[in-house]
Amino acid sequence: MTNPSLIQTPMQRLLSLDVLRGITIAFMIMVNNNGGSGSWGFMNHKEWNGLTATDLVFPTFVFVMGASIVYAFHARIKRGATRAQLARHTVYRAVILFLLGVFNNGFPFFHLDHLRIYGVLQRTAICYLVVGLFYIWDQRVWTKVAGVAVALVGYWILLRCVPVPGAGMPGRDIPFMDMRMNLVSWLDRLLMPHHLYLEWGGPDPHNLRDPEGLLSNLPAIGTTLLGVLTGLWLRGQRAAKTTAMGLAAGAVTCLALGYLWSLEFPLNKNMWTSSYVLVAAGYSLSVLTLSYLAMDVWGWGRGESKWLVYPWLVLGANSITAYMFSEIVPGLLERIHFTSNGRETNPVAWIFDHVFVHLPTPGLAAFAISVLTLAYCFIPVWIMYRKKIFVKI
Repeated sequence: MTNPSLIQTPMQRLLSLDVLRGITIAFMIMVNNNGGSGSWGFMNHKEWNGLTATDLVFPTFVFVMGASIVYAFHARIKRGATRAQLARHTVYRAVILFLLGVFNNGFPFFHLDHLRIYGVLQRTAICYLVVGLFYIWDQRVWTKVAGVAVALVGYWILLRCVPVPGAGMPGRDIPFMDMRMNLVSWLDRLLMPHHLYLEWGGPDPHNLRDPEGLLSNLPAIGTTLLGVLTGLWLRGQRAAKTTAMGLAAGAVTCLALGYLWSLEFPLNKNMWTSSYVLVAAGYSLSVLTLSYLAMDVWGWGRGESKWLVYPWLVLGANSITAYMFSEIVPGLLERIHFTSNGRETNPVAWIFDHVFVHLPTPGLAAFAISVLTLAYCFIPVWIMYRKKIFVKI
């Protein structure tokens, strides 16, 4: 038996979502390979509180995944899939994504005693699993709104009102959202003391933390649910201009609420704060609104103008493949050692020292490395796109 509530409206493929996914993965590849210390500020994460363009990349990817859940699940139901089949596929895909993330963290040496367990793909997998199963169980809008509220308000209450063991009450005994002593980092140090991403100030165990820690998956699920709500709105039967106005209104609302909340609960990508969720969703909705108007209302990217969006469609069609390639290949290139002018180097450093170093500024040289990385990561997914090969996990 299929669920009738999943097949009320006909399927349509939104070019704007595909384009936004492609733009997001392109920028993700670039900022993850930003050329080092000389790179421009917006190509780097904020160390703690605050926001840069780079900090918006990951939540946009998670947001688009949420919107895509709506379209992908309805497409499978239309082809005859049952709830049980959808649930099995959701669990299967989440497990594969998680394992790919762990593989990426360990490649190529796999030092198991300090192998990082958390990561980008791991968080994506957890959000996909929780929200995907939630959506299979219930497709009503109000339950998704309630889910967002519980995730964001609940996370704020946990960080504001629950004492950090061994440190005390945030805002009284320790600073609220202290970089080292906070509930998120404490829990990660308790569960995985030798498998975290960052150290602050040396070997002190209190300095360990991870930007994709366990507890901060809760607000990330809120980001995914906001994407689901967007997908439900896009899929509704209404005039295109009305749809665009709704997206714009959602963007303004999220930005206003997020920046207002940030006065008490600062924007912080490392802890994925609730205000950060709303502000990031607001910017994602802003770009999606423009993309929707351009692609799905004005018809850009179709027919003769398809070349305008072709690179983003190529990257978006195999986004996980592009991401994995961008994480593995640069590391391999840096491990190819040879001698040039009497000193040891590698292909990336050689290109920088002989080509990009002559650019006018260090920021421009670093940006050139980012563009070069994106260019060679584009090649395999372009070949796959031309051959109609799409990796579906």
